[in-house]
Amino acid sequence: MGSDAEELLSPPASSPELEQDDDDEDCYLSDQEDDALEESVLQVLEDGNLEDCHWSSSSVITKEYLLAAQREDLRKVIELLGLKEHHARTLLIHYRWDVERIFELLDQKGRDRLFSEAGIPLRPANNAGLPSPAEVTCNVCYDDVPLSAASHMDCGHNYCNDCWTEYFIVKINEGQSRRVNCMAPKCNAICDEALVRKLVSAKRPDIAERFERFLLESYIEDNDTVKWCPSTPHCGNAIRVKGDIHCEVECTCGRQFCFNCSSEAHSPCSCVMWELWIKKCRDESETVNWITVNTKPCPKCHKPVEKNGGCNLVACICGQAFCWLCGGATGRDHTWSSIGGHSCGRFTEDQSVKTEQARRDLYRYMHYHNRYKAHTDSLKQEAKLKRDVQWKISISENKESKIKDYSWVINGLNRLFRSRRVLSYSYPFAFYMFGDEIFKDEMTTQERELKQNLFEDQQQQLEFNVERLSGFLEKDFQNFTDEEVMDTMKHVINLSNVVDRLCKQMYQCIENDLLYPLRTPHNIAPYKSKGLDRALELHISLDSAEQSSQPVKCSQDEHKGQPALCSNESGTSLLGKRPILQLHGSSSDNSGFPSHKRERREARGGGGPLFDLNVPAELADKI
Repeated sequence: MGSDAEELLSPPASSPELEQDDDDEDCYLSDQEDDALEESVLQVLEDGNLEDCHWSSSSVITKEYLLAAQREDLRKVIELLGLKEHHARTLLIHYRWDVERIFELLDQKGRDRLFSEAGIPLRPANNAGLPSPAEVTCNVCYDDVPLSAASHMDCGHNYCNDCWTEYFIVKINEGQSRRVNCMAPKCNAICDEALVRKLVSAKRPDIAERFERFLLESYIEDNDTVKWCPSTPHCGNAIRVKGDIHCEVECTCGRQFCFNCSSEAHSPCSCVMWELWIKKCRDESETVNWITVNTKPCPKCHKPVEKNGGCNLVACICGQAFCWLCGGATGRDHTWSSIGGHSCGRFTEDQSVKTEQARRDLYRYMHYHNRYKAHTDSLKQEAKLKRDVQWKISISENKESKIKDYSWVINGLNRLFRSRRVLSYSYPFAFYMFGDEIFKDEMTTQERELKQNLFEDQQQQLEFNVERLSGFLEKDFQNFTDEEVMDTMKHVINLSNVVDRLCKQMYQCIENDLLYPLRTPHNIAPYKSKGLDRALELHISLDSAEQSSQPVKCSQDEHKGQPALCSNESGTSLLGKRPILQLHGSSSDNSGFPSHKRERREARGGGGPLFDLNVPAELADKI
């Protein structure tokens, strides 16, 4: 008992914050099982590799740095492809701001095809050496205007500024400001955003402001890896994810959500399953099912009537009497065995089958919904347990005892929260996985029963151990002796590891045995032993972002051969000068889990003014 007591009295160092979880290090081990120890270590390594298969990292882009983050991607494309800023934006919007995909397609499709599909002119118009006329004829209004009152795009089409301005205003009002095509017939070239900004600002500054806002929002609206945080009220943050987008993240405001569908975190449910479940719980479909099962429509007023007695003659509030067995209108003369002038002994199969099916569907929904609701309510009640546990720990640490470290209680409590949440959402998953709403024709009846039994066995094991863990954590350990505390610690640590392993096994079963063989793809967010990924604030050196926003001059033609060496107006080379990317916030362990809460930065650079998202880009850089 001496060696065991030393191990139990010296658990791993605890974190000052409740969110920290060190359960992978907290292990109650018997000194008689060396071989089992080696197997457990190998298994932990295998489990870590399973989580690495779903690698993803997230960062928070605050309002102050949204414009800078957009310009950082623009800078990459400008430098490596030698493009003008509006051409780089056109390319990024077309390929949904996926810089890596653009570089991959550059090798696969070639430069000309890549640009033409995005609407970038392959060869800019070159009128060098030709005499410039004093006036030009606009092919829209057919007026002769001075050369200074007309503008031409990179595709070579030239129209008067008035026609261009009206055309741009119409397009912006129609919501097409992200990709404004040239107004020449059959020309797919994208107009220069600088020219759009210049012409529209002179006539309609409010429309120009909307144009700038649309360009900024395109970084989120047209980007598969960046989404607004769905918090209410909106915190103003956006989340950027690298890697697997089928993940669940946590914003710095505390909102946890599914990155793929922006709803609340719902794994192991897929996004499709969760959307159907929410709709089913909110609408009145189950009320309709109950009415179908328990009432009959009046043949006169068609209102639903519930039978509250044993006699088969029922009367509606409108005064109409009818037979409960067949629903036909009758008179009021009747006995216990018959109704005067009425006979309905004929069997109607269709109505009977529909009623019985509605009854089974209702009972099945109630089964899964009641258990989902029960675990959701338990999770809410156990959230109050956090305060009680902190109070018990404070008392235990101040009393005379050899045990001073109670991190095992905190780790067990966090494990309880995560496993209870998994268990809660496993019931909506089972409802659709083994029902007919989604996978009706993808499994035989025998396959469905085998898979359902496999899943429910794991679900029951998880539920049993979660309830045991909850029971040990609710004990008043502050009044226990040291021996009782050590015994409770042993059970909490072992149950925490067991519950964690069962959660992992359930996710593996769902991904490999249930969803993988199906024809319809369904992706779920991976299980995280350390909890949801907490995004770190992304800070970008604004000086470098402003550098990339200046007009770019290229040493060779931007559509020929290799990327050109570009420089800004100050003569500084942009190639090789990269903005400084920093993830500010909490320090992290190897798993990326923060060890303490980060402080929100109130201003860029520590004390400067904030960005106003409604300010035009060229003015925002000078603020």
